[in-house]
Amino acid sequence: MENTKLFNKDFTLVVIGQIISLFGNAILRFSLPLYLLRQTGSVALFGLVSATSFIPMIIMSLIGGIIADRKNKRNIMVILDFLTAIIMIVYTLLYKSSPLVLLLIIVLMVLYGIQGAYQPSVQASIPLLVHKEKIMRGNATINMISSLANFIGPTIGGILFGFYGIEPILIVSIVCFIFSAVMELFINIPYEKSKGEKLLYIAYTDIKLSMNFILKEKPILGKVMMIISLFNLLLTSLMIVGMPALITQYLSLSDSLYGISEGILAVGSILGGIVVGVLNDKLNIKKLNVLLVYCALVIFPMGLVLILPIPAFTSYVVISAMGFFMMVFATVFSIQVITFIQMETPPEIVGKVISCLLALSLCAMPIGQALYGFLFENLESIPWIILFGAMICSLVIALISKVIFSKLEVK
Repeated sequence: MENTKLFNKDFTLVVIGQIISLFGNAILRFSLPLYLLRQTGSVALFGLVSATSFIPMIIMSLIGGIIADRKNKRNIMVILDFLTAIIMIVYTLLYKSSPLVLLLIIVLMVLYGIQGAYQPSVQASIPLLVHKEKIMRGNATINMISSLANFIGPTIGGILFGFYGIEPILIVSIVCFIFSAVMELFINIPYEKSKGEKLLYIAYTDIKLSMNFILKEKPILGKVMMIISLFNLLLTSLMIVGMPALITQYLSLSDSLYGISEGILAVGSILGGIVVGVLNDKLNIKKLNVLLVYCALVIFPMGLVLILPIPAFTSYVVISAMGFFMMVFATVFSIQVITFIQMETPPEIVGKVISCLLALSLCAMPIGQALYGFLFENLESIPWIILFGAMICSLVIALISKVIFSKLEVK
């Protein structure tokens, strides 16, 4: 590739399209589950619906990687954004007159499934659009865009939801998806048409190829995936279910403050992306376990403020601040892992390998979300026990993972 600039025309359009599309996605992912929680008051139901919604994402992450390696990645992004807009138009027309829980489950399952199919196309396009030396910075940029959307989405979503309800949020998301789809039409991603084959046969052969690569050719990837799966079970699920449960239910604070808290977490992701961009050549992939230790340790102050007799807003500030630091460490960790996978995987299978690893690492999250929903509802008076338990288990896994991460080497 002659042009070694990171922000060439096509990569810039991908970035702008991501900003708009991910903002629409983020404002929905924040508002729809919160709408359910406010309407029902049940954390257990909230966790169960969140868990159910993740299942299509896992399945479609696999299919998304298969399609990304064989179809035009630009067309995939365009079609999925237009499809999401259509789905949200239908939901906007039906949500007042249809059963709340059933309709939300269906819509969230479809939205998460589309997101699962969408992201492998974006990630697989990065090595095709930027120079090899810029891949980590490209990943950091896309990650920062995602984090920026996750900052703006919940912050604006919390304010809109608190003052005007769910309807303005639905309209804003529809506009975002349509605008993003139109912009993505102008992206040019290198593509070679593959021979026509039956989807089921393609899925079988590609998953078999990916698993063979992960388990036999690069078995270290399988071990890394297991560590990530366990952390998704313990910490990612905790943050998804625990933050709204603690802020809106246990501390009895407003939806706007919960939105700001989610925005603060996203700022942590943005800072993590900046750290990777600045310290690109100084980061040591062999010491990834240290980042996981930090992620676990920040849980301690969160649990402590729930025990001490301090004002609810002070507890909120501490919980949000610790979530911020967790996201910084987690983002630096995830960008390094994705870059390692991209560098170690042949270009023709990178989409399917990434999607396979993503799907496998997400398998534990529905279990974790359903479990935490049950725990926070049944231990609502002593939630600090849940936090400390998650912290101890995460620390043990982080310390054990040192052996695995010490064997990682980038060619």
